[in-house]
Amino acid sequence: MDILFSDALKLRRPNAFNIMVKPAGPVCNLNCTYCYYLEKQKLFPGKSNFRLPEELLEKFIKEYIEAQQVPIVTFTWQGGEPTLLGIDYFRKVVELQKKYSAGKNIENAFQTNGTRLNDEWCVFFRENGILVGISIDGEEHNHDHFRRTRSGATTFKRVMKGIELLHRHKVEFNTLSVVNSHNVHFARETYRFLKKIGSGFIQFLPVVERCSEGKNENELSLVAPGFAGGASVTEWSVGAEDYGKFLVTIFDEWVRNDVARYYVQIFDATLANYVGEMPGICVFAETCGDALVMEHNGDVYSCDHFVYPEYYLGNIEEKDMVSMVRSQTQFDFGINKRNKLPAYCLRCEVRYACHGECPKHRFILTPDGRPGLNYLCKAYKMFFSHAEPYMEYMAKELKAKRAPANVMQWIRNKENQVVRPVVPERNAPCPCGSGRKFKNCCAGLPIYRH
Repeated sequence: MDILFSDALKLRRPNAFNIMVKPAGPVCNLNCTYCYYLEKQKLFPGKSNFRLPEELLEKFIKEYIEAQQVPIVTFTWQGGEPTLLGIDYFRKVVELQKKYSAGKNIENAFQTNGTRLNDEWCVFFRENGILVGISIDGEEHNHDHFRRTRSGATTFKRVMKGIELLHRHKVEFNTLSVVNSHNVHFARETYRFLKKIGSGFIQFLPVVERCSEGKNENELSLVAPGFAGGASVTEWSVGAEDYGKFLVTIFDEWVRNDVARYYVQIFDATLANYVGEMPGICVFAETCGDALVMEHNGDVYSCDHFVYPEYYLGNIEEKDMVSMVRSQTQFDFGINKRNKLPAYCLRCEVRYACHGECPKHRFILTPDGRPGLNYLCKAYKMFFSHAEPYMEYMAKELKAKRAPANVMQWIRNKENQVVRPVVPERNAPCPCGSGRKFKNCCAGLPIYRH
């Protein structure tokens, strides 16, 4: 395999990678309709205790810190629902991180559905500087549409109670909203709601899943990327054009009122790509492969959205962590994000911002019949093309060492500009088309008065 110079640099650069940890595996107290992870329990047949053992937890923390050749090491805890393990489990996590920190700064990000938070959890988060991510899909009618318990009970009020506790204890949090076939039609309402509840950093995750046709109950029904058999897009998946309109609607409000006040992940990533910086989100990077995932038993996979047998890299009890991260298999996984783009994408005018998005979504055909086009292509073409003039202005401001937020005043100046019509000569034909002279027709109208 030929390796480009940029790829060779990637192989030689200092170790800095992220392994998202799922210490409770796919177990959750909710049963969200669109969840892609609940059914991963089928990967562990006969298993009833989904809990990362403390000896394996210690091994992971020690080796993960040692492997990072950077001064700040970030741990990301997710699920399933990690609070199911109890607060003492994460007190042990912090204790082990301090034990093995070796002078490095340790940070933690904790993603939760928010329904089990209480005062004790919030005090723990605040005292240990843990950033909390709350999964919430908008107003009550949006959130409860797909996010329910196993008995079918609604969850919105319980999440809001958790958010109130976070505010009360001054815990920093951000929000993750899954954009689906329902809430995609409530863009402005959703954005304003997230601002109202105090989310200063907003993430939108478009849900796109395909369900297999004919698999038995012991097999995963949501198919792996690259699946060539019969599969159809689920009814809860977001439509491409709908998602494009969703992003454009929110961007138009954000760019006029909220730049530097509220951070929307995809908008920040777009500006970063526009000025040639790293976007800070893997789906819009040219390559990927530096964000892996570890299950409750130490199994490591290429990515959180690729937890399938085809993307299994090994187990930390048996393999060195760095050897898995730097393996040829994982390198190819990351580089193929770029190398397997169809020619149609390579010619695209917004490729600089999109880079084909996540390979997980590349399952439709290009207009010329080639495989590998992203299902959300229309969405991103719509959004990135719409945002480009504003990104261009903000990029110029950055280059001049001025604040990108100046774009808001620039827009106001443009939209409030009054353009006076050219006043015809008095004896010239009236521009209204009446056939009469201007002086005998529209000359007295307010638009022509000086």
